[in-house]
Amino acid sequence: MNPALKYTLGRFGLFVVVFALLLPVPLNFLVKAMIALVASAAFSYFLLAKWRNEMAEQLGSAAERRSAEKERLRAALAGDEAAAAAGDRVTLAEEGAPVAPAKADKVD
Repeated sequence: MNPALKYTLGRFGLFVVVFALLLPVPLNFLVKAMIALVASAAFSYFLLAKWRNEMAEQLGSAAERRSAEKERLRAALAGDEAAAAAGDRVTLAEEGAPVAPAKADKVD
């Protein structure tokens, strides 16, 4: 399961549990919801630390991939043919097509 989805569902579940525990308390509905929101945030800090760290790692690796692709695209736009060819191989690999090794062009 996606770590971000798992963490989000965990946070929502904690909110529902705390809110359900506050239902018998004679307070206004919105006050109960606010208390449940704050309490579930505090509980999630301790109880969902592992899932939060997994989500942070996933988001960090996605940001690194985007940065690397951005640099490759900038190099390709600047005229670096090797960067452009590397992007072609990545695109073909994602589509499932066989990828041939890059050949160096000979200049005579």
